[in-house]
Order: sequence, then C-alpha cells, then structure tokens
Amino acid sequence: MDHLFSPWRYAYVTSQKAEGGCALCRLGSADPSDDEAGFIVARARHLFVVLNIYPYNSGHLMIVPYGHVPRLAALGDEVLHEMGGLATRVEEAVEDVYHPDGINFGMNLGQSAGAGIADHLHLHVVPRWAGDTNFMTVAGETRVLPEDLRETWQRLRGRI
Repeated sequence: MDHLFSPWRYAYVTSQKAEGGCALCRLGSADPSDDEAGFIVARARHLFVVLNIYPYNSGHLMIVPYGHVPRLAALGDEVLHEMGGLATRVEEAVEDVYHPDGINFGMNLGQSAGAGIADHLHLHVVPRWAGDTNFMTVAGETRVLPEDLRETWQRLRGRI
C-alpha cells in the first residue's frame, strides 16, 4: 500500500486545538471589518466564503456555514439552498477572475474522508488547469502557487 503524506497541513489541523475550538467557527464569528485578515471574501445569511490558507491552486475557496455542523443532513433546506446559489456565484467569479480549464467542487465529510476540520463541513472550490500538477508536486512534495493569498483576496473580494 502506498501512503500519501501532506505534512504542510499538520500545523493547520493541529492549530485549531491549540487555539481552542473550531477555526471555521472563529472565522465566521469574527467582526466583518476583519474579513481581509481572515481572507473572507464574501458573507451571506447562513454561509461565508473564505480562501483556503493551504490552497491546492490559486483561487482555492471554501464555502462554509456559520453553524458548526458535521453533515449535510444537519444543514437544513434553507442553508442547502443558499449554498447552491452561493456555489453558482463563486463558480462565476472564479471563471471571471482566473479563467480555469475546470473547477472541482467537493466536500470531505469526516476525518476518514480526508476532512482537516472534520466537525465543521465546508465546500471546497478549486480552480483547475490542464497540467496544474507537475513534477514539483509529484516528486518534490512541493506545491508552487503563483499568487499570494492577499492578492487572491483582492481579486475575488466583491466578485461574489
């Protein structure tokens, strides 16, 4: 059996315990005037959109409910409906700003499914380009991102 290690995520996953509580809850409950510091690009009634601080690609966003829930079934119809609408707006913004060849939307529900924050579900939005995985990622265990998170925030803020 082969094992894939992602040591760059360890600090992020363990920091939520060190800081006390859920990192996504802290972000969602922060004062909106702090959105730039928290990389929150948009807020809606039940959800917010935030940059992933350990992105797979430039423009990697997460759509996160304010409520701390681990499963889709716990969201309720109103939140699920808003999530679908927000996902559509995010898709349009990412296409407009980054012009990707494709976009991955996905959720990892539970630690065994790969969730870094298993108890607070979130929808990943990852822009993709042909050839965006190269030897650096595969052989060098290094992901090369051409854009700083602050620039990503500036480009996407107000587009969603």
